[in-house]
Amino acid sequence: MSQPIRLGIIGAGAIGKVHLETFAKVGAESVYVAAITDAYLPLAVQRAEEFGIKTVHVNPQALLEDPAIDAVVIGVPNQFHAPLAIEALKQGKHVLLEKPMAIDAEAARTIYEAQKASGKILMMAQQMRWTGINRAIKERVVNGDLGPIYNVKTGWFRKKGIPGWGSWFTRKDMAGGGPLIDIGVHMLDLALYLMGNPKPVSVYGSTYAEFGPERRGIGTWGTPNWDGYYDVEDLATALIKLDNGATLSLEVSWAAHAAGMSQDPFVHLMGKEGGAALVGNDGKFVTHEGDEVVESIIEPLEGEEDRVLLSKHFIECINEGKEPISSALSGYTNSRILDAIYESSRTGNEVKLNWD
Repeated sequence: MSQPIRLGIIGAGAIGKVHLETFAKVGAESVYVAAITDAYLPLAVQRAEEFGIKTVHVNPQALLEDPAIDAVVIGVPNQFHAPLAIEALKQGKHVLLEKPMAIDAEAARTIYEAQKASGKILMMAQQMRWTGINRAIKERVVNGDLGPIYNVKTGWFRKKGIPGWGSWFTRKDMAGGGPLIDIGVHMLDLALYLMGNPKPVSVYGSTYAEFGPERRGIGTWGTPNWDGYYDVEDLATALIKLDNGATLSLEVSWAAHAAGMSQDPFVHLMGKEGGAALVGNDGKFVTHEGDEVVESIIEPLEGEEDRVLLSKHFIECINEGKEPISSALSGYTNSRILDAIYESSRTGNEVKLNWD
């Protein structure tokens, strides 16, 4: 049996704590957290005491240079994803990277190239792929129940959910954008995964900031900084054309007057033989039997919670040298689409994506 992976956590905040709780459930025989660091060192010390972590490093560089660390989790503001991920790969560490991959597509490309050069595992922490209902929908797609999928609608409308107004969440120089890059990346990633990962070839989109600049639509996540500012969108919409001829529409918001609309994340997959829908944690399948439209419930697959399955997959990929399901390429692809939506909104034009 292989030795347990020695894990380092970079970022002891809310998402870092989620990873700490998750890896504690994975089991010390396969992985354990050996070190932690945070820009606010007292928080790292607090987490070390809470979770029995032996080493607190004074900064990320010290952790990345620690020869006792095999892999790292990076859960910090978006602007730091690229420098930390690239340095981790250079130091010979495997990386579990929080979404989005980077603050923009150019930074994401540098991570992707560094991963290819390193030969190490880099996995995107896209936990929505691992929920019981989404695994069940993916199974239906793989089994051919939908046939060729040619149109997909996905999104996530929050009506009053702007996080941490004035903090890094609402600053373009630190986050890269608003709900599009925050929660839109989840729905984009999930939709493309369920479709079988076709490549995007063109994008048309628009973004709007109708609530945030006026300090309206504030949610409960994050800590506001009323001395800060808001220069990102609070709603985004886009149409994406894919290399197999399919179309994907995406709509997300942190705040919107979305009357009569659910605040649950959704994906509607429309195929030649059938369709599948996710709304929150509920799944449905629809097909035609003769002249009748027949709908049925898709039951979630049984198993452990999404983040535990994700974390186990990361460890499995390290031990077996497998490419992660949510690979570096998937993260880079998502970032290219997000950038194209922002560019299309700025220019008013369609943006074509070249993959040569």
